[in-house]
Amino acid sequence: MIRVLVVDDSALVRKILTEELNKQPDIEVVGTAVDPFVARDKIVRLKPDVLTLDLEMPRMDGLSFLSKLMKHYPMPVVVVSSLTPKNSENALMALSLGAVEVVCKPGSAYSTQNISMQIVKAVRAASVARFDKKPVMAAPVASSNGASLPNTAARLRHTTNKLIAIGASTGGTRAIETVLTQLPPNLPGIVMVQHMPPVFTTSFANRLNQICRLEVREAKDRELVEPGVALLAPGNYHMVVEKSGASYYVRLKQGPPVHYQRPSVDVLFDSVAEAAGINALGVIMTGMGADGARGMLAMRDKGSHTIAQDEATSVVFGMPKEAINLGAAVEIAPLGGIAQSIIKAASQMATA
Repeated sequence: MIRVLVVDDSALVRKILTEELNKQPDIEVVGTAVDPFVARDKIVRLKPDVLTLDLEMPRMDGLSFLSKLMKHYPMPVVVVSSLTPKNSENALMALSLGAVEVVCKPGSAYSTQNISMQIVKAVRAASVARFDKKPVMAAPVASSNGASLPNTAARLRHTTNKLIAIGASTGGTRAIETVLTQLPPNLPGIVMVQHMPPVFTTSFANRLNQICRLEVREAKDRELVEPGVALLAPGNYHMVVEKSGASYYVRLKQGPPVHYQRPSVDVLFDSVAEAAGINALGVIMTGMGADGARGMLAMRDKGSHTIAQDEATSVVFGMPKEAINLGAAVEIAPLGGIAQSIIKAASQMATA
């Protein structure tokens, strides 16, 4: 059984979370707390496996509590937050402090059933998340003259018929940040799916854009996939890639969830396989479940180079494991080496 402590100052939210989690045969809510001070005592006494945490609480805010918790008593935490721009910024900060997942607070978005599935999935993912290892970061690739790629990569600046597709879930915000901050701006266009609620993806894209050499933004419908630009699928929308002449553009669609997710990595990868095939590169990283595995297999079957994150550096070795088991991954790499693998594969695509 996964033992959960629910921390929220709202009696209604505590009731809803407790009821929804207790419906699952493998999850038990062992206690609730109205604020971090009560939570602190119950963590010591009840020893839960996973904590759900609100960020806006009396006496001590959730971020301050999370920071202290990770320093003195590290454990898997799922942030439950309402959908506002301020809360999305705080949720990203919580993820950087060590929270495993962020989900919508009941009443924020989606149907109650969908929120229930997201919370259950997040708690299960958190229960198996790795806290014992931190990924080894690879040094940024640079030559003595400051160039970030071999000379052949100069051709990538004007390439419009190549693209890179990336998918991730649990632990993916830090994984994507690790990879994108090591990439140079002279790469084919990038399309990305990270399982996150709406509004949160806007804040995530804005944060990445501030710290990356690439331009990063939340995708808009019919937007071109351009070299040096990374487009992140907005929360609650599937993103697909379509081809027009030698160029690619994205479409945003409200289809049914796939693997309980919208956006879905499988939906993106399937479209990339059809639109780009051998001209594409696919990357699947840390995450719970199997979303993206079959889509990556479709990409490999069409000739794409594909990379899966290894087990040792994955927060949750679910999605990459499924892709590897299906034979979808051409290459398996640690998180710290994925950026260099992308650079190498992109250079080879440019000369093909």
